[in-house]
Amino acid sequence: MNPTTGKKTEPARKADFERSLARLEEVVRRLENANLSLDDAMKLFEEGVQLSRECQKQLQQAEGRVEILLKKAGGEM
Repeated sequence: MNPTTGKKTEPARKADFERSLARLEEVVRRLENANLSLDDAMKLFEEGVQLSRECQKQLQQAEGRVEILLKKAGGEM
């Protein structure tokens, strides 16, 4: 975190996204395994949905920042 703003720094955001995406991929691989109990599969599915939402939110935030930078530079999307 940036101590002056209280916000996460750019490398931290990237690390969070990369970590979440890697975990999501692991969850998907485990769900594809037919040897899971229903309870384990449901827990993994719930975790996967949450990870997917987190990743989507981070991607939307990045897209918003790109749009702002393009507008400041006089470019268009």
